[in-house]
Amino acid sequence: MSNPRVLVVDDEPDIRELLSITLSRMDLEPDTAADLGEARRLLSNNEYQLCLTDMRLPDGDGLELVEWMQVERPGVPVAVITAHGNVESAVRALKLGAFDFVSKPVQVNDLRKIVNTALRLGAAKGAGAGEASPLIGSSAAMERVRKLIDRVARSQAPVHISGESGTGKELVARMIHEHGPRSGQPFMPVNCGAIPSELMESELFGHRKGSFTGATEDKPGLIRSAEGGTLFLDEIGDLPLHMQVKLLRVLQERAVRPVGETAEIPVDVRYVSASHRDLAALVSRGEFREDLFYRINVIEIHVPPLRDRDGDIAELAEHTLRRLAPRMGLAEASLTPAALTRLIQHPFPGNVRELENVLERALTLCEDNRIDAGDIQVREDSAPGPRLPLETPTPTPVPGDAPLGSQLEDMEREAIVKALEQTRYNKTAAAKLLGISFRALRYRIKKLGLE
Repeated sequence: MSNPRVLVVDDEPDIRELLSITLSRMDLEPDTAADLGEARRLLSNNEYQLCLTDMRLPDGDGLELVEWMQVERPGVPVAVITAHGNVESAVRALKLGAFDFVSKPVQVNDLRKIVNTALRLGAAKGAGAGEASPLIGSSAAMERVRKLIDRVARSQAPVHISGESGTGKELVARMIHEHGPRSGQPFMPVNCGAIPSELMESELFGHRKGSFTGATEDKPGLIRSAEGGTLFLDEIGDLPLHMQVKLLRVLQERAVRPVGETAEIPVDVRYVSASHRDLAALVSRGEFREDLFYRINVIEIHVPPLRDRDGDIAELAEHTLRRLAPRMGLAEASLTPAALTRLIQHPFPGNVRELENVLERALTLCEDNRIDAGDIQVREDSAPGPRLPLETPTPTPVPGDAPLGSQLEDMEREAIVKALEQTRYNKTAAAKLLGISFRALRYRIKKLGLE
């Protein structure tokens, strides 16, 4: 088997020679081009596993070559060589389809990482052909999401996933990871809203032994734990401003400095973020840094709410029941036409997560493993879109001999349900709306049997 071929595009003979020697020592077969015209000719007539192009060329720039390759040679990964610290050029290249970038002067370790990622990309593409998508639904909206996932998976560009709570943003993030060249490496999900502010720096960046009280040993941190793989920053909109500054530096420098450490440690990680909040609106209110927003939002994937996925509810329901039935000791389970109609008519403000919860309850209540309309318990006043501020619920009249505790529980249950619906089942936001702690809300949900 012949060695993988790499095309180097640079107008400086010394740079071409240096990169060629370095690539040859990696058991690669390099070809070189001094301008866009020569690069296009070589790419049209030969098979390459990677193209490295400088930004400045005599007859154009590297971005033109990136655009051309997306049409003429879409299967060849292209990485752009940028001036040191020129983040804007790198981001533009990633948006146009470059899978990665490397800064001048090119370091051997950085070049090796680029090459290894490109080769893994080719292997992943071959292995993944014909694999079924775990995203359920045949609607046009979901087809667009699938196509975008396939496109961005081969890139190393930061991806931001937007969408309401319960739409499956983490599933999309996992698909991006698994369909790309880092599939054999760690996928590290991090909920930015679940880490206490005072512990966040240590959790993300790690710490040195003795750097603070309780630091009894070195800790690598979540970012370094994802080395070679993907770091999924879920609910990044909840990241405090002081951590946004630190994260921005990590993304720009590709290095992290643990607490108590004086030097930065290089990291090779792909960043995927998600939020149910409107980050652009947060930026306008000064609650999210604009520079970080543009850095993580190089490519955006919007996951549509269930109410906008025409025809997907039946398919999702069938898939969910096939998964739930064995878990509940049943051979199979089904829906009556009336039950399916009831599901289709419900707006599902909690999206796929709410659908799964409704079906699990229904499967518990139904007879003969067949779910009828009466087994479907949904709130009839649920509706998508903005909701009115939470009001003190009016208790439902009860018989005079009903215990006071029972009345209070009914009021409490109604208030919590309304808060959850208003916040799209985001428990952190619901707790804030109710004026109680997250832990207290979790306790009350369990106590009242709302899970």
